[in-house]
Amino acid sequence: MWKYALAFVMVLAFGVLLFPRNEDPLKFETLSPAAEMLSKQNLLQQDLQITGELCRSQCNLELDRMLHLKEKETTEAKLSGMQQLQAEHPHMEKLIWTDQSKSLEEGIQSGSIHDSVQAKAQAELMQAKTSTAQGKSYQSAPFDVNGSTYFVLGVPSAESGEALLGVVKQSILQQVENHQLNNLRIVTYPSDNRYKIESVDSRTLKDVKVDHPEQNEGTSHYHVNQVVVRFKTQPSDADLSQIETDIVASKPYRKLGYTYIFESKQMEAKQLMSYFQKRNIEYVEPHFLYMTNSAVNSNPTRSPQTATTDSTILAPNDSLYQRYQWNLPSVDTELGWAISKGSKDVRVAIVDTGVDLDHPDLKDQLISGYNVVNSEMQPMDDVGHGTHVAGVIGAIVNNRLGVAGMSWYNPIMPVKVLDQSGAGSTYAVAQGIIWATDHGAKVINMSLGNYADANFLHDAIRYAFDHDVVLIAASGNDNSEQPGFPAAYPEVFAVAATDANRNKASFSNYGDYIDVAAPGVNIASTYPHNQYAALSGTSMASPHVTALAALIRSVNPSLKNKEVMQIMRDTATDAGPAGKDKYFGYGIIDVVAALKSAVNHKGAAMTEQTTPAEPAHQTKVISGLDYWTSWAQRLLERMQTP
Repeated sequence: MWKYALAFVMVLAFGVLLFPRNEDPLKFETLSPAAEMLSKQNLLQQDLQITGELCRSQCNLELDRMLHLKEKETTEAKLSGMQQLQAEHPHMEKLIWTDQSKSLEEGIQSGSIHDSVQAKAQAELMQAKTSTAQGKSYQSAPFDVNGSTYFVLGVPSAESGEALLGVVKQSILQQVENHQLNNLRIVTYPSDNRYKIESVDSRTLKDVKVDHPEQNEGTSHYHVNQVVVRFKTQPSDADLSQIETDIVASKPYRKLGYTYIFESKQMEAKQLMSYFQKRNIEYVEPHFLYMTNSAVNSNPTRSPQTATTDSTILAPNDSLYQRYQWNLPSVDTELGWAISKGSKDVRVAIVDTGVDLDHPDLKDQLISGYNVVNSEMQPMDDVGHGTHVAGVIGAIVNNRLGVAGMSWYNPIMPVKVLDQSGAGSTYAVAQGIIWATDHGAKVINMSLGNYADANFLHDAIRYAFDHDVVLIAASGNDNSEQPGFPAAYPEVFAVAATDANRNKASFSNYGDYIDVAAPGVNIASTYPHNQYAALSGTSMASPHVTALAALIRSVNPSLKNKEVMQIMRDTATDAGPAGKDKYFGYGIIDVVAALKSAVNHKGAAMTEQTTPAEPAHQTKVISGLDYWTSWAQRLLERMQTP
């Protein structure tokens, strides 16, 4: 245990060097583009370093578990166990079960590696055998072969003189690097062959060319040949047919609620907008893209509870928790569990890239979801972002595996609206929000965003809010004061990110619309293919607040969405400038204070649960609401100008 404690202290010390205490958030406003990019690149290297450590720790624990499980069994049973382990962890490309009396080649072997990898790993395997024969664990330094990173490890048995060795491919490092280059906006928006994309300045709707990563700030991306239209009166079938003929439609129109998407073979977005101005419409706008802003109780002796008087809550036994999850203790999550661990009746939807439905630290917490990108497929994560977000909220607690989520019992509903590039259309995001609302979600997490105020998406947000859903969104990762959406909508609870020292994360967007802040730097969580990774971003801060909202609704189900949001504001711990500010909003979330307030909340919360939700535009009151209403109206007028 002392080794873990020492390692954790070292990680915090490293964090102090990079993020000094009492750091002035104002300094980030004046960072040059080069300095801001350097800060993000340093943060990426931290994420990669911790992800590498998570991979090593997990592999070491899994080999140790298998060794103790099978060491007294037959050769066939040992081989079967090794093969099962590789099926669960395909990055463990080669495993060797050996003992002191046999050579390395005589050991039980499972899996295979390329000859070039074998040649590089052979000396490390010999060293691993020597160390384990002396009763010592072994981990090699990383080594690269053909552009991939590997390491060798060995775990000894304390009883039999046997050992289990492994050659591990750390493909997760490249996956995390590619993901975070986009999530932290270190590279320009990746235009691929799936979308015909242009960029537009969200304030003027003038086209811009994005050549450098720092130009991502304030730009939004849209489909060149598509527009979103809402008519004042329902068009007839004849009207719709005529429209498709006029614009030479390349595919049939799509409809969600009262809103339509049209695509033309010949007309670009501006021409389409000009065409629809001549019709009886509420609005017409480009079809924008949105990008990432980067359980059943496993212990049968415990039964699901929405509240408990147990005051002896201990740190969970999840294998990676003590060493890597600084974030949960920092907001008093453990003490909060003495009040509520969640409820199976409060569903949490994650509108994102999907979730790894087979991850052992998540699968028993998941309920049926929906794949908007491909309705014939399950909402399986092909990026990693949604799986990571899901783990922050609900990775199974106290199962001696991986990480712990903030909620023990709240079911997670995966809704895939972003494709394998990490991007998705306004239509997909809106459809996902409406689907989740219609299927019983009480809280929705949206770790995604764009700088465009899309009426189409706002309609979906209003629909969910009017149905008493608590909507939580990440503010964005550009260190910008320009409001990002959906976070800046008045019906949405906007989240900024902090580091381990409770300072503003250098990348975190800010502004008067920020409600609260939460941990968002080097957050360890679940990742596809039975792995774990550390990611940074307001995408990681948002699910902390989502989980808190779910815990609040679990401990007091009669609370309305606006009451849940107000409790989180009222109980946040002030940070930065005194009082509400544009960097931390009302402060950093406090799980204990929020749950105590929810338990004791009186008024509407203690009346009938069936009271209808008030209209969304009358509920959330924030500083500058009149300004934002006026700003949105001006934007709408610009969009309707040919």
